[in-house]
Amino acid sequence: MSGGASGARMRLEPWEDSALCLELLRRVNSPEMTGHLGGPESEEQLLVRHRRYAELTGPGAGRMYRIVLPEGDEGDETVGSIGYWEREWRGESVYETGWGVLPPFQGRGIAAAAAGEVARAAAAQRTHRYLHAYPSIGHPASNGVCRKAGFTLLGECEFEYPVGTMTRCNDWRLELWPPS
Repeated sequence: MSGGASGARMRLEPWEDSALCLELLRRVNSPEMTGHLGGPESEEQLLVRHRRYAELTGPGAGRMYRIVLPEGDEGDETVGSIGYWEREWRGESVYETGWGVLPPFQGRGIAAAAAGEVARAAAAQRTHRYLHAYPSIGHPASNGVCRKAGFTLLGECEFEYPVGTMTRCNDWRLELWPPS
């Protein structure tokens, strides 16, 4: 997968049980990157998350990816993560998406391009009609990604993340295919 609606050059590589993916997860786990998500996780929590990401491969279940920029100074460069997974939301099964782009690469349209690619991957599953994102109402960059990637803002909602913590979020939805 490569390209995206924003025109940013990137590609998505499936998450694997590798040192490269685990190191990316550790880099994304900084206070700067997790401020709107309840803060950094412990090493034990990261290892559980890493295994969960690597095992998310079943038909229709979703998938996690590394966001890769091709041809950097030292070859391809992993700059973030994105994925989609199943969840129940307001009485229906949907896909949820979430992403993180490392600070030196933010503001270039990479997350919006990656969101477009993830939407195409989710649509290809033909499992759930909608893809949702739930960025905090106080996180303008992630809300901007949703807007640029073509999601529709449905309104504010209370969202539990991390488990046990209710957060005020925007509910953004992208229709993956038109009704038949």
